[in-house]
Amino acid sequence: MFSEFMPALRIGDKTAALPVVQGGMGVGISRAGLAAAVANCGGIGVIAAVGLDLLDGRERGRQRGMSSQLLQEEIARAKRLSRGLIGVNIMVALSDYASLVTAAIEARADLLFLGAGLPLHLSDAYTPRQLEGWGTRIVPIVSSARAAELIFSYWHKKYERIPDAVVVEGPLAGGHLGFKREELDDPAHALEKLVPEVVAALRPFREAYGKELPVIAAGGVFDGKDIYRMIRLGASGVQMATRFIATHECDADPAFKQALINARREDIAIIQSPVGLPGRAIRNGFIRDVEAGERKPFICPFKCLKGCDYKTAPYCIALALGNAQKGRLQHGFAFTGANGYRVDRLLSVAELIAELKEGYRAAAGKRQPELVMA
Repeated sequence: MFSEFMPALRIGDKTAALPVVQGGMGVGISRAGLAAAVANCGGIGVIAAVGLDLLDGRERGRQRGMSSQLLQEEIARAKRLSRGLIGVNIMVALSDYASLVTAAIEARADLLFLGAGLPLHLSDAYTPRQLEGWGTRIVPIVSSARAAELIFSYWHKKYERIPDAVVVEGPLAGGHLGFKREELDDPAHALEKLVPEVVAALRPFREAYGKELPVIAAGGVFDGKDIYRMIRLGASGVQMATRFIATHECDADPAFKQALINARREDIAIIQSPVGLPGRAIRNGFIRDVEAGERKPFICPFKCLKGCDYKTAPYCIALALGNAQKGRLQHGFAFTGANGYRVDRLLSVAELIAELKEGYRAAAGKRQPELVMA
């Protein structure tokens, strides 16, 4: 029987009182306000690095290098507002990925969550072996055991160091997904199957380095019962994003939060992003226009995503998400996880965490059948 109390989540020398990572949500959905609130409640708060220049009220324009400065300002603000752990989510697919990684390390972010690509390197300024003095822990985000093994093997051979943990994100997540469309409903890719596979894939690295390598389950985790279930499957914690949208502290406009609260199950759909990946979002007029073949003209000051062909893209994904964050949903849309339709009210982060704790406690208090690992 597992304890009825949520275990702490330890990543290297960093310890969160609760095994809950608030997923990074861009553009601007998880900034310093939300990240600090989650950190203050014992979880790991995460700032999304993507698109901060789109939201800068000082209107300095989208210039190369500006995102790095804005990210450092956001990290500093989160640390002023909190007493807990602050992480940063950085997409490997960003054209300024390396400079954002450097900025986050030098701003003393506690953890870097690196996804949307394989983080085989960090930046021109820092290799993984040079990180020890900075204290930033590295956590790749993967969608398979194969990807996790590839990253850890590469780091082991090239740097004689390995990442500190891994997030495994299943097909029920919101936003851009690391799966082909036909894989999303395939039981072979269900999170319940992925978690034990990733735990097993990292076992040789745990033994070789003599350290714990927490596996954090993400994608479709909605309540305390889900957290308990993932921990019983071998995860050390969970990453949750959608649940934190409908909180008072979330950095999105109230209209964005209300769109999630109002969403029905049939409103949540898989769309094709301009960057060539499937994504899960709340279908609205903007999405229907694009699906009908309408092109949304835009000017691209610089190519922010490596995989985006802005000359042929039907719309700018960064601009659409930035508009949504500001409540201009007629000019954009909201990403959400598959369980987003279950969100029915606005809470404070503290109220949500209390609800998760109670759900975990209730699940742990019931007699659980033994799990059989394949």
